[in-house]
Amino acid sequence: MNASTRLRHQLKSGSTVVAPGVYDGISARLALEAGFETLYMSGAATTASMLGQPDLAIATQTDFVQNATMIAGLSPETPLICDADTGFGGPVMVARTVTAFARAGVAGLHIEDQVQSKRCGHLLGKQIVPVSEFIARIRAAVAARARLPGCDIVLIARTDAAQSLGLDEALNRLKLAIEAGADVAFLEGVRSREELARTIKELSPTPVLLNVVHGGSTPDFTVEDAKVLGAKIVSESGYSTTKEFHELTACQVFPLVTAIPAIHGIRAALQSLKTSGSDVQSAMGMNPKLFLQVLGKSEQLGSSYVSPTYGLL
Repeated sequence: MNASTRLRHQLKSGSTVVAPGVYDGISARLALEAGFETLYMSGAATTASMLGQPDLAIATQTDFVQNATMIAGLSPETPLICDADTGFGGPVMVARTVTAFARAGVAGLHIEDQVQSKRCGHLLGKQIVPVSEFIARIRAAVAARARLPGCDIVLIARTDAAQSLGLDEALNRLKLAIEAGADVAFLEGVRSREELARTIKELSPTPVLLNVVHGGSTPDFTVEDAKVLGAKIVSESGYSTTKEFHELTACQVFPLVTAIPAIHGIRAALQSLKTSGSDVQSAMGMNPKLFLQVLGKSEQLGSSYVSPTYGLL
């Protein structure tokens, strides 16, 4: 079973898919080590990691696809959902973006309705394209998928319109995107439990993706919160089982869950080096052998490889 088909099965499994944000090989390896069955490539973290720049439409399609290819290749059977920004251009470019991500082994991607000079979804001042342009992007993505033999990459329609145009307009855009062929709906910047409940109810039976970033515009929903909220929505909306609710919420992503701790950890390690003149404290007992094990050393070399520097690895 390929990764995109696996993701479709996960979305229909009755359990909310929890996907940690990853941005490079180390963060992806650690997410796999922790046992996560789905990964999410954050656009903001990718831009920060690859370019050292903020999420302000600085990274290109090439940057994103290159990173996605590497991450997806670490565990081809594990679904990887990717941020594809606006599709990086008009309909022809959107189609090219979908094709590139699909060939990279990506399981799903989301395309949004910001202008090309977009910014992080949790910042103010976002500019939104006309709904006709947004739907043209989604149709181009659907058409591109159809042209790829056997391709079932999951297409996620994301709208950032709620912030400036209101929730009614945002939900209308997602409904039109679903009609155009989007598989999953993504309302960026959900501000309350009530907004999430309304989104799920009005977009039923299409699955909904929930994006959680601490300090962003969305409350700090935990996975357990989603379960509790699920019971409430079941009773209010007429769904008979919690399983049906989870089929609608579908996916919860945490884009910066690895990037922000990395900043804290690296800062602390560098400060320790500056004050102590040694890396002993920051290494926390991890030697080169253990470091290479995190990165799949045994997969590449076998358990009995003898290094001229480190001996038996």
